[in-house]
Amino acid sequence: MHKIPSFCKDHDALKPGLHEGTAAHGVTTWDIRFKKPNAGDYIEQGALHTIEHLLATTLRNSERGGDIIYFGPMGCRTGFYLLTVNMDRAQTKLLLKECCARALEFDEVPGSRREECGNYLEHDLDGAKREIKNYLTILENA
Repeated sequence: MHKIPSFCKDHDALKPGLHEGTAAHGVTTWDIRFKKPNAGDYIEQGALHTIEHLLATTLRNSERGGDIIYFGPMGCRTGFYLLTVNMDRAQTKLLLKECCARALEFDEVPGSRREECGNYLEHDLDGAKREIKNYLTILENA
């Protein structure tokens, strides 16, 4: 069996930031890396879940919403995958900065009522905002 592309990267060499992954069938997979892999510092589950709700909402409601295919967490809890069409690195970085800033303005988690979310009790808005602020700093320096 072949390894999938994300397992072929040396995770010990990956740093927090924005990394372009695979591009296939017109879709680009972006590695939105909040944390250094294997460093013992991971995104707490409640914050991870909330970041997914916040950024999926802001990305899909942005001016580039039609170019967003998917946004979701990595199982290792060090970041997220963003799948896009028609977007290069500069456009993706700018959009992420705008959407992270918008996400910090939320006073409640979108889509977090019982009927909207399969794990509605596990959210951490304050933790999510701390992680997003930190990631914005990373993006500014990337």
